[in-house]
Amino acid sequence: MTTTTLDDAPSDLVVDFDIYDPALTAPVDTIQDRVAELAGKGPVVYSTAHGGHWIVTHYKEIHEVLRDPETFSSYPNNLVTGPGGMGKFIPIELDPPEHTGYRLALQPLFSPNRMKALTEQIRDLVNELIDGFAAKGEAEFISEFAHELPTRVFLALMDWPVEDAPMFTAATDTILVGKPGGTEEESQQARAMAGFEMLGYFQKIVDERRKNPGDDVTSALIHTEVELEDGKRLLTDEELNRMFFLLLIAGLHTVQGSLAWAVIHLYNNPEQRAELIENDDLIASAVEEILRIEAAVVPGRCATRDVELGGVQIKAGDQLILMLCSANRDEGEFDDPNDLQLERHPNRHLSFGSGAHRCLGSHLARIELSIALEELHRRIPDYRLVEADPPILHGSQVRGCARLPIQFTPAV
Repeated sequence: MTTTTLDDAPSDLVVDFDIYDPALTAPVDTIQDRVAELAGKGPVVYSTAHGGHWIVTHYKEIHEVLRDPETFSSYPNNLVTGPGGMGKFIPIELDPPEHTGYRLALQPLFSPNRMKALTEQIRDLVNELIDGFAAKGEAEFISEFAHELPTRVFLALMDWPVEDAPMFTAATDTILVGKPGGTEEESQQARAMAGFEMLGYFQKIVDERRKNPGDDVTSALIHTEVELEDGKRLLTDEELNRMFFLLLIAGLHTVQGSLAWAVIHLYNNPEQRAELIENDDLIASAVEEILRIEAAVVPGRCATRDVELGGVQIKAGDQLILMLCSANRDEGEFDDPNDLQLERHPNRHLSFGSGAHRCLGSHLARIELSIALEELHRRIPDYRLVEADPPILHGSQVRGCARLPIQFTPAV
């Protein structure tokens, strides 16, 4: 099978953009400005990074790819190799029909009753974290809030000890962005070590709850037979570990990034922030607009056959990445797409994807973001960025924010 090379790609569509480039860390608009340049070249461009791959930038073409898993496989999802020994992430790197049984197995975790039961627990977690810095008048928002909250929510979702949250912090950062300042080889080694550390934790949980099942969602997942392609059976340890790994990674840095972008965009739009403070009925639509204006995930796909996409010939075996953040600012789909509009309607953003792999945890993410915005604007409504210590954003296929110092009037 012959894939597209630099010599094959249309010369006017060749770019050197690399979503993992450390230069994308600052200033705040760097990634969006670069992606807008790509979108200006066309709906599909060819990057020379990582052995060559296509970057899809427009809403129509991204939506087409997301809804056609037969032509665009979700494996491999990543341009860079994941932690050694992990294999495919389940179910995100499986295609229908293999994907379907695993997704159904996870649905009880995100059922309406489960979300209702978690809502007040999430509010308690939000306020516990705010309590930790509210009296100081300043905080490093990522380490003190935006990273900790989704980590603790993941543990609460799984009925695992919330006090184990700190062990996930460094490991998840390393898996997504590698070793800061290190070579690619050093980053891969660091990712492997972090992956093995987390797999060890997951296996310990599985061993404990296989031996002593309780009335919790993890025990139910372990001990419930699932209808899969090879028949109805229990999930294996390996399958469970891959599922846990994905649930953590998928829910952690996506929410972390969205919380940071909420603070950044609302600070830079004081009139809209004032409206939100005065009227918390705007919370739901504000969450959708934050999700639209800064989609965190850059999913990958692999072409299973030769196909034309956006006027470009894609070959079987070609790798693609989908710039959801660009689709969400496509002026063919959204009026004034670069403007934050808290009452935007309709708002058919693609931040949770579309089709068979649409984000299973989207409802949980919305609950986390809604409660966080409510409580932050109730308790520290006058937060501001620190001019001398600006935000540090990062690329990778889960975009986000690594550091965000803020100041505010200390709460009594």
